[in-house]
Amino acid sequence: MNIDLLIHSASQLITCANPNGVKRRQAMSDVGLILDGAIAIDDGKIIAVGSTADIRADYTATETIDATDKVICPGFIDPHTHVVYGGDRVNEFEMRIKGATYMEIMAAGGGILNTMHATRSETMEQLMAESKPRLDTMLALGTTTIEVKSGYGLNTETELKMLQAIVALDEIHATDLVPTFLGGHAVPPEYKGQTDKYVDLVIEEMLPAVKEWHDNRSIKRMLDRQSKHGRSTLFCDVFCEHNVFDREQSKRMLQAGLDLGFPAKIHTDEFMSLGGVNLAVELGAVSADHLDVTPPDDVELLANSDTIGVILPAVNFNMGSTNFANARTMIDGGVALALSTDINPGSAPCPSMPLVMALACRYQRLLPSEAFNASTINAAHAIGLGDKVGSLEVGKQADVLVINTQDYRHVAYWFGDNLVEKVIKRGRII
Repeated sequence: MNIDLLIHSASQLITCANPNGVKRRQAMSDVGLILDGAIAIDDGKIIAVGSTADIRADYTATETIDATDKVICPGFIDPHTHVVYGGDRVNEFEMRIKGATYMEIMAAGGGILNTMHATRSETMEQLMAESKPRLDTMLALGTTTIEVKSGYGLNTETELKMLQAIVALDEIHATDLVPTFLGGHAVPPEYKGQTDKYVDLVIEEMLPAVKEWHDNRSIKRMLDRQSKHGRSTLFCDVFCEHNVFDREQSKRMLQAGLDLGFPAKIHTDEFMSLGGVNLAVELGAVSADHLDVTPPDDVELLANSDTIGVILPAVNFNMGSTNFANARTMIDGGVALALSTDINPGSAPCPSMPLVMALACRYQRLLPSEAFNASTINAAHAIGLGDKVGSLEVGKQADVLVINTQDYRHVAYWFGDNLVEKVIKRGRII
């Protein structure tokens, strides 16, 4: 049978396959290793995975890639990002070096509010022009599917502008972008001291406007494509944290999103635990993210739920903190764990999933195999696409990397380098 693309003779082929859903516990250390592996791709889909001898016996191809002395693996999935924004926060980087904390900078009008002002002032086209090079870098580092949040507008007009920019970038960029509405990211200055009133705005004005935009035929093309992934909507997220939104305020916004058909995600337990994990489980959230100070009882609660825990070690690294999420305990306890960059201008100016994997191995005691699964199959499930991307399995979208090493563990072993040699997205060599 003749096909579009055949990649063969890899020293190692890593499938990260798990047909039954997310990986937990011991399954996290199984990457589905095939020695001298090959993959057959046709019409943007994976049609066979196996040994080079078997695949080459069954298929010829219009185009072939000899992966001798290389690794073949799934494209990385980044399930928590703020990659679309205006401006930068390099001045705050210097402030932190001098001793200011993230929350002190935020309380003084910096942090998220700094980026809010820059993002409000830019057109959609300017936001796209600033953000596209960041997406290019992420793709070159092996990330093929990216969740992208709004949340730097904090008013209806700019939140919609950000979502429109995300959709427009998805149309022109090789990566697949998955949108999330994050109106509950911070309280804007015009509502200082009136958090409940701002929550009312999110519920009564922003979310209905997002729903109307979401259902408008102007974005039908993207939604049609997303529906092929088995998901035709966007997520609703909130930052449940001290001096931001408490548990009840977070619940009100997330429940309002759920009532409109938007699955829930939550930022929680980054600095202080306010019961956000409990809320995520109660509402059936797809993921609970950060988890740096999650107490043991909530770790157990998360492990016994379908909610995926997303950890963001680049944030801790950037902050100069050693208080990383207790990922080792989470995995051993049965939490379905995923990794993400959290790329944003303040707390994590990091586009690299391989660097995140390296940090997780060193500071959070993940094995390279666990970091791989957390960056592929589990990360895909954390954005509702685990049945379509995140592993090399027959029928899935052909998002494939060729890595310039003979051993997949080198992806986490090395840092400060890019071992990704080729990126194949939807069966097309980028």
